[in-house]
Amino acid sequence: MEMIVEILTSQLMQRALVAAVLVGAAAPVVGTFLVQRRLALLGDGIGHIALTGVAAGWLVGAVVGLTPRDVLALPGAMVAAVLGAVAIEWVRAKGRITGDVALAILFYGGIAGGVLLIQIAGGTSSNLMSYLFGSIATVSTGDLVWTAGLALLVLAVGIGLRGPLFAVSNDEDFARASGLPVQLLTSLLAALAAVTVTVAMRVVGLLLVSALMIVPVATAQAFARSFSRTMAWASGIGVVVSIAGLCLTYAYDLPPGALIVVLAIALYAIASAVAHHRRARLTAPGDDGAPPSEVDDVHLRDHDDADGEQGEACRT
Repeated sequence: MEMIVEILTSQLMQRALVAAVLVGAAAPVVGTFLVQRRLALLGDGIGHIALTGVAAGWLVGAVVGLTPRDVLALPGAMVAAVLGAVAIEWVRAKGRITGDVALAILFYGGIAGGVLLIQIAGGTSSNLMSYLFGSIATVSTGDLVWTAGLALLVLAVGIGLRGPLFAVSNDEDFARASGLPVQLLTSLLAALAAVTVTVAMRVVGLLLVSALMIVPVATAQAFARSFSRTMAWASGIGVVVSIAGLCLTYAYDLPPGALIVVLAIALYAIASAVAHHRRARLTAPGDDGAPPSEVDDVHLRDHDDADGEQGEACRT
C-alpha cells in the first residue's frame, strides 16, 4: 500500500503512468490491423527507420545550437517514420519489391542511418540506447504532451475508421471492388503505424515497440471471436501489462520496456494454454464444439481452421 501511494504521489511516476496507459491502449489498436494484414513485422521496420529520425533530430539540434540537443529527437523520429512507412507502402503497392525485401531495407537502412547521423551530430551510439530500449522513467512533460496528442490521434483514427481499415486489411481486392480508396487507406494505416512507433518509443523502445503492438493482439485472439472485440481486448491487455511492468520496475531494478514485453508474452502463453484447454473440452465426445454466437460488425474464423489461417477474418 505504501508503495502504491509513493507511485501515485511521485511526479515522475505520474508522467510515466500516463504515458504507459496511452501507449498501452493505442499500440494494440494499430497492431490489430497489422496482424490482419499479415504485416506483424512492419512495426519493427518502422522502428528502425525512426532511429534515423532520432539521430537527424539530434543533428538539427546540434547545428542550430538547441539545448538539450535531443529536443528534436521525437519530432524527427515521427517525420522519418511516417515518410518511410508511406514510401514503403507505395513501393509495395506498385509491386516493385516484395514485402520482406522492403522490410529488410528498413531494418538495415534505419540502423545504419541512425548510427551515421548520431556520429556526425557529435554524439555516440550510446546516446541512442534509450530510444532503442525505452526509458519511460525519463519521460519529460514535453514528451508527455507529444505522446498524449499522438496517442489520442491514433485511437481516434483507428477506432473511427475501423470499418474501412478492416476492409483493406482483410481483402484489398474486395475493398477496391466495393469502391473504397485502397491506396489512401493503406497509406493511412502505414502512417498510423509510424505514429504509434513514435509514441511507444519512450516506453518500450524502438526495438521492442512491435511486441507491444502485436503480442496483446495475439493474446486477445485466443478468446475474442470478432475483430472489434479483439481490438478492445488487446487494447485493455496493453494497458494492463504496461502498468504492471512499470509498477514492478518501481519496486525492482529492472528495465521497464523489456519487462513490459516479457509480461505480455507470459500472458500470451497463459491465454494460449487456457484457450487450448477450453477448445479441447468443447470438442469432447457429446459436444458439437460449436463456438458461441456473438453480435458484432466483423467476425473472425476459428483459430484452428484446417488450412492453418489463424486469425483470418471474414465479413458478415
